[in-house]
Amino acid sequence: MNCLRWDLDVLASSPDHGWHLLEGTDSGSEHLLEPLHAAGKGTLVLWERLDRIVTPGFAEQNFLDLVDEVARHLSMVFHRYLDLGGGAPLLRILVNGRPLDPWDPFMRNHPATWSSPVAQIAQPAGSVDVQCHVLPHKDRLTPERELSAAGPHGWTAQQGFHVYRNRRLLLAGSWLGLGHGRSWTKEEAHRLARIRLDFRNSADADWKIDIRKSVASPPVGLRPKLTGLAEHARARARKVFAHRGRPQAANPHRTVTQAWKAEHTASGVRYRIDRQHPAVRAVLDDAGDLSGRIGAMLRVVEETVPVQRIWLDTSEGRETPRTEFAGEPSSEVQGVLMVIYRNLVMHKGISPRLAREQLLHTEPFNNCPDLVMALPDNPQKAYDDGVRN
Repeated sequence: MNCLRWDLDVLASSPDHGWHLLEGTDSGSEHLLEPLHAAGKGTLVLWERLDRIVTPGFAEQNFLDLVDEVARHLSMVFHRYLDLGGGAPLLRILVNGRPLDPWDPFMRNHPATWSSPVAQIAQPAGSVDVQCHVLPHKDRLTPERELSAAGPHGWTAQQGFHVYRNRRLLLAGSWLGLGHGRSWTKEEAHRLARIRLDFRNSADADWKIDIRKSVASPPVGLRPKLTGLAEHARARARKVFAHRGRPQAANPHRTVTQAWKAEHTASGVRYRIDRQHPAVRAVLDDAGDLSGRIGAMLRVVEETVPVQRIWLDTSEGRETPRTEFAGEPSSEVQGVLMVIYRNLVMHKGISPRLAREQLLHTEPFNNCPDLVMALPDNPQKAYDDGVRN
């Protein structure tokens, strides 16, 4: 068995300030190696006299929290060695005798995770493998799963490329200085995008790997390809984040009628209420002399959308505001749905079948297909029965 150690006191007094290794255990620490003798093989990492960590005012709970932080970090950095993958793990790590479980940044086993095919990019120092992942929206996760998937540094910090060298994680979330015009920053809208990137140790020089193996910079010739792959993943992640992970239409070949439209002009983007949305159109068609005042009311709503407040609530609250009847009881949704459905059938003369089909592709009812399909063929009778009850 080999035992090598660094002693900071020895290093500090070294004339040449070199990182001199000492052989053998420190006096009085020999008994701590007994578990390794019993195992017959393995590696033991021992930290003693943590005077730079355990300082005055450092409580026991602070130390335990620090141990948990180290364990989470190791579970992340070496997760591909710890992952059983249907067989024996390549590595077992124990912290204070407790084995670590791997942390998978990409939630590959979740049915709502999207994963691209692996792209192999030929490079002089060996191929680079890239696979993009878009994780599920929090609405598709249990609170426990959401907390676990956030990772040691949180959802926003873990977005971007996860760079591996020989299966060991070097960077746990970075856009690597990529982008168009200016480098991408970590934003809430792209928090679900995580990209696995693998290269070999023969490419260390190309990737500018430092001695701590904590910094990596992609070669210039590889950057356009990586930018293109990342753009696609970011776009998908933004769509999932914006639509709360829900399908947008019952028929993917038919577009959804949205209540709001974004108009891009030379002076900037404006948000407008779609006058053709069934709920809006029904009121405008029957407004008569009130149509002018209703149009003015809609314009006031459009011109006073609290964009800055929504942006602040989203970025500071780390979540999109509640929309699309999120959290509302089904009876509340049914009441609104029935009003629009009655108008389509009783006033517009649309058949019940076509009215239901239209609502299946109208925001926000496209997210409530069961309620839409349960609408009765005779809405007037259902309405009258409801009034009598």
